[in-house]
Order: sequence, then C-alpha cells, then structure tokens
Amino acid sequence: MPAAPPPKTLSTRATALVRRIGVPSVVLYAALVFDVLFTTQAALDDHGPRLVDFGLLPGILAMAACGVWAQKRAAVAGVTGGGVLIFSTLFIHAFHIPPYSSVLPKVTITEVVAGVLMVYYVARRARAGVAFCVVGFLVVAGLIAVFGRYSSVADIDGGTGTQALLFGLLLLAGPLVPAIAARDRSPRADPRTRRLHRVNELAMGQWPLMGVLGFALLFEFGYTYSNTVRGFPILFCSIAAAVIAVLSPRRPADALLGLAGIVLLSAVITPFLQLRSYDYPVPGGIPATQIVAGMGVVVNLTRARGLSQSWARVAVLASVVALGAILNSSGHEGLQTDPQVLSVLAFAATLMLGIAIAVGLMLRSRDAQRTQAVQTAVSDAQTAERMALARELHDVVAHHVTGIVVQAQAARMMAEKKPEIAVEAMARIENAGVEALAAMRRLVRSMRGDAPAGMSEFSEQATTDLGADLRKLVESANHGVPTSMHLDLPPDLPHEVGRSALRLVQESLTNVGKHASGATEAFVVAEVVGDQLHLRVTDNGRETAHRPAGGSGGYGLVGMRERVALLKGRLSAGRDPDGGWRVEAWLPLAAGEDTEGDE
Repeated sequence: MPAAPPPKTLSTRATALVRRIGVPSVVLYAALVFDVLFTTQAALDDHGPRLVDFGLLPGILAMAACGVWAQKRAAVAGVTGGGVLIFSTLFIHAFHIPPYSSVLPKVTITEVVAGVLMVYYVARRARAGVAFCVVGFLVVAGLIAVFGRYSSVADIDGGTGTQALLFGLLLLAGPLVPAIAARDRSPRADPRTRRLHRVNELAMGQWPLMGVLGFALLFEFGYTYSNTVRGFPILFCSIAAAVIAVLSPRRPADALLGLAGIVLLSAVITPFLQLRSYDYPVPGGIPATQIVAGMGVVVNLTRARGLSQSWARVAVLASVVALGAILNSSGHEGLQTDPQVLSVLAFAATLMLGIAIAVGLMLRSRDAQRTQAVQTAVSDAQTAERMALARELHDVVAHHVTGIVVQAQAARMMAEKKPEIAVEAMARIENAGVEALAAMRRLVRSMRGDAPAGMSEFSEQATTDLGADLRKLVESANHGVPTSMHLDLPPDLPHEVGRSALRLVQESLTNVGKHASGATEAFVVAEVVGDQLHLRVTDNGRETAHRPAGGSGGYGLVGMRERVALLKGRLSAGRDPDGGWRVEAWLPLAAGEDTEGDE
C-alpha cells in the first residue's frame, strides 16, 4: 500500500511558494508590503497634512514592478526604473510630499530593494556596454533621489551626505560582485539581442561623452532643485541635447541640426523664465550640458564627414550659440552688448570649437589609418595567395603535364618499332593525366575559395538550398563541437549569397574546432532580416593557449572578409562579451544578383 503524501502544512506551502516565485521576489514583495503599511499609517496620522503621504505610493509600486520586470528584461527594466526614480523625485519635490528614509536618506525600502535587484540582473545578463550605461543611469537616478528630495541643499548636512554615499557604494558593490561572477555565458539565439548589440557598440564608443554629460546633468539637476522649478524647461532641453549627442554617431549631420534647434529653443525661452533673478547657471548664455553636447556632436560630425563637408552645419550651431550668448550672458535684464565681454565669450567659444574639430579630425585620421592597415593586410594576403597558387601551378600541374608530353612523344617514336612499349606508355600517360586532373581540381578549388586550407572535403559544391546545406554541415560534425541552429531562410535565396554564406559558416565552425579550447556548444543563426542575410556563429570556448594541430595559415578571417566585401556586406569577428568567439555577417541579397550578373 503506497504511503500517504505528507500533509501540506503552512511551512511547506510557504517554502513551495518561495521556491516558485524566487527569494528576490519574496524580499521585494515583503518590502512593498512594509512600505504600503508604513505609508498608510503616516497618511492617516495627525502629523502633517492628512493623506498627503499617499503620494509616495505610485513611485513605490512602479519601482516594485520594475524590480520584478528586471528578471525578464533587465536592461529595459533598469532604464525604466531609473526614470521612475527621477520622476518620482520630481513629483515629491513639486507637491512637497514628506519622504521617509530607510537605508538611504529619503528613499523607501522598496526603492532600495528594487534598485539592487535591477543592478544585479543588468550586470549579470546585459552586454558589457549596455550594463555600464544602465547601471550608470541607475546610480545617477539614485543620487538624484537621495539629494533631490530635500527641500534645498542647505538641509543636507555633511554627515548625512557622507553616510548616503557610503551606503550607496556598498549597495552598488553588493549586487555587482556576484552578478559579474555569474554572468551568463551561453550563446544567445534571440533575434532581439541584435538591437542590444547595437546599443552595446554605441555605448562602448561613446562612454567618455556619456560620463561627462552625466555629471553635467547631475549638477544642473541639483541646481534646479536648490533654486526654482522655473529651470525645469531648460533642464529638459539639456536632457534632450544629451540624448542627441549620444545618438549622434548614427546620423551626425541630422544630429547637429537637431541639437542646434534644442539650443535655440533653450536660448529663446530663457529670458521669459526670468532665471537671472535666481542666478541660474548659464555660462556664456548656454547651459553646461548643452555646451558639452555641442562639442560631442561636432566631434562625431567631423569624424564622420571631415571639415569640408561639415563647416556649414557647424556654422549654424555656432550662430545659435552666439545668439544665446547675446540673449542670456548679461547679468541683468537685456541683451549683452559689452564688446569686452563678447570678445571673451567669442574667444572661449572659438577655443572649444577648435578643440572639438581637432579631436574629430584626429579620430578621423586614426580611422583612416586603421582602414588603410586592413586594406594593406588584405592586399598582402591576396598577393601571398596568388604567389602560392603560382608555385602550385608550376610545381604540380606543370610537372604532370610535362611528363604527359614527354611520354606521348616517346610513344609516338616507338609505336612502329615496339608497339608494346607504346601501350605501356599510354598507361603511364593515363596515370599522369589522372594525377594532373586531380591537381587541377585542387587548384581550382583553392582559387575559387571553395576549400580553404584546413577545411574538410565536405560539400565541395554548394546546392541551391542553403538550409539543407547548413543542416548537412552541422550534422556531419567535422569540427567536433555539438552545434545547434536557428534557420529562417526563404527558398529563393540568391545562389552566390547562399554559397558564400555556406563557406562563411563552414570556416567559422572549422575555427571553432581548431581554436575554441574547451568548447562544449556552438550556435549558428541564419536568417533573412529585411533585404539582408544575417549570419552568426558563436561558441562558449576559451582562447587556446597553444598552436592548433596542423598550424594555422592565418588567412581564415582574411578570406571571410574578402568574401563579404565582394558581396558588399559587413563582417565582425572577435571575443564575445559573454565569453567564447563570435562571427557575425550581414550579406545584402541584391549583391548576390549583381555578383552573378558580373560573372
């Protein structure tokens, strides 16, 4: 008789519930319950205005939701949580809601717990650049919440500020250390990570500008809180300028015109806000954040297009800055007309503009040098390959053909005298012809790039079905690493694109077997996105410490780049931030038709 199941006591049910929803969520819900009870009690007591404390609940509930959301979409939830902290602080400051303190001054327990969870999940799951940006934004939002919920800066004593910074540093380091140690290393198949990859590239290239803009915004935000809410329109213009500056590498020319419009709007509305009566800091008539953003956009524009194609837009921005200086640099109401002051401002503006242009041109020169170096390396590799083919042609094919000619001449001369010798010569000619034909085939494969050195003899000729070819390639497992796939391919893929794609994946998997030490999994993605074929091959191995068996010719990546360049596509290869190696290519589908037509 089977034993009766154990009774479901309150303890076992609680344990099962905790396991199902997770310990982090349980801690967050407990903090939420405490804050709701505490806020309700504070709102209904006789201290201060009744019900006003309920104004804390929207921010508390929103932060709790972001903390739960972070377990699924860490980066998006982190950005949303930082925005919730900032707008909650604005709401508290505008309606004079009395916040209470927990571990951090003026920050509720739910906000602290949710912030810690978001930092942990972002640092663990997001790419390095994305994690840096999101965690930095959460830190800035936390500082705004701590110091922005005081009525004024005078209310913050030194001990409170030091304690807040110390505890904040501990709360930041606490989740970061285990999150970095437990970062996910598995290959990702979700196509949505493609957008995060672009954000990661943007962040890694723009992090100095983002850091300076973050500090400028923080000081501008603090000064706005300390003096008057009249400065909030200017603050919002500065935030918009900072966003445009960070995104400017995508479309630098349009970004500069957009920034000029933001600066013009800020300069025009500043006199109507009467900020001079409150000594609002606008050095030279332009807020510091907008100055930094302007320099950043000028750097990115001159880097992308050079000075000859950028001077007209730069002149537009300079004109707007000059207008702002005339309108807002005076210490009293009215325009700035002092020639001495205007000359000093013009000199300072010219100096900063010159620095930005010089930095942009320096980066442009460095980019050109890198491009030239890559082109030189490709040209050298092509020359070396042609020399190798010439040696192969001379040493192998010419040798066999010469033997055929000599034996044919001997057979012709001896045919009448000794026919049996001619028959023997014919057999030798046949063997030499077979060897010559095999050598010619190897040479043709090498010239076409269909069988680079180190690759197997699998599928020397690609079929018209790329999906079937890739499945056959993976099922053969010649590279020795278990491989999974995600394929989303149409049946009418151009043959040239499909053949090149097969060779790219084939070479990538071969490199996995040769170079990915300790790899236990590889992942192949082949999908059509818009008018491009997207390929990605990743593994979870580590860089080998010794030379692979048989050596490495060093032409694998060069050959892949040549293939992609012929189709006017893009290729990236390097260490994956999550570990292992990543090869990613984008091949325009129309390029395959043009290439076939050219042939």
